[in-house]
Amino acid sequence: MTHDTIWGIDLGGTKVECAVLKSKNDHEILSRKRIPTEAHKGYEHIIHQIKTLVDLVADEVGHSPATLGIGTPGTFDPHTGLHKNSNSTALNGQPFKRDLQTALGIPLKMANDANCFALAEARMGAVQDVNPEAEVVFGVIMGTGVGGGVVINGQVINGSQGIGGEWGHNFLDASGGKCYCGKVGCVERVISGPALQRYYHEISGQQKTLKEIVDLEAKGDVYAKKTMDRLAEFFGKAISVVINILDPHVIVLGGGVSNLDILYTRGVEEVAKHIFNARFDTQIVRPKLGDSAGVFGAAFLVA
Repeated sequence: MTHDTIWGIDLGGTKVECAVLKSKNDHEILSRKRIPTEAHKGYEHIIHQIKTLVDLVADEVGHSPATLGIGTPGTFDPHTGLHKNSNSTALNGQPFKRDLQTALGIPLKMANDANCFALAEARMGAVQDVNPEAEVVFGVIMGTGVGGGVVINGQVINGSQGIGGEWGHNFLDASGGKCYCGKVGCVERVISGPALQRYYHEISGQQKTLKEIVDLEAKGDVYAKKTMDRLAEFFGKAISVVINILDPHVIVLGGGVSNLDILYTRGVEEVAKHIFNARFDTQIVRPKLGDSAGVFGAAFLVA
């Protein structure tokens, strides 16, 4: 018996989650479960946990998946077949996709978690609310790090090297300093949450969280204002490069920094200064799906 269900896995550093949607057009959630990743127990254990979860969900819905989408930290390198760029370091340098397919006995489609975020918001989230006909969508993650995903006509664009959408490691400004990737001045080193906190500390001598900096700006703190001005200015410069290349209809902002109102006001004004057009038509919107985006996006990989 065949089933139209679509299955997705969201692999995180602390938990692995599985969701089953009724079909690619009917987004009723038939099952949604999560268990601890227990990544500290090593590579083989991560694979074991994913298989355990898939088996649990299969028991609940009454059938196993024919194929599975999975969103991961880092990305699959199509040339080497190995995983790379993951903060779950046990995966790096391993043939993770091949080994997981062997363990599950089914074909997989794998994408970076930022790509899954973008795909979910395009197919069933914020993009459907503002422009359901949008052909080109860019999904942004701005939090501890900065990442992104490209969706064109409902499909993730992974690219030749599996790094499609990785705007967080474009050069932005040398003041950001050295990045873990080995380059200097990456977008991530200038407008991520930790980067903004670091900048505030450098100019004020005080350690503050990003939320505290936002509150201090409202109270007239000059250092907080400089920090927020820096965010707006460099967000505009950084995202304008993406717009000039992809010209997305909609950009969805996700991650902790995306909650800041300034991005949708001063940030948008700064973007308009730097794009190669007399008008700025791209819609920049807040996400709709919250932490559900990753697992739903993974399911849409196989839709």
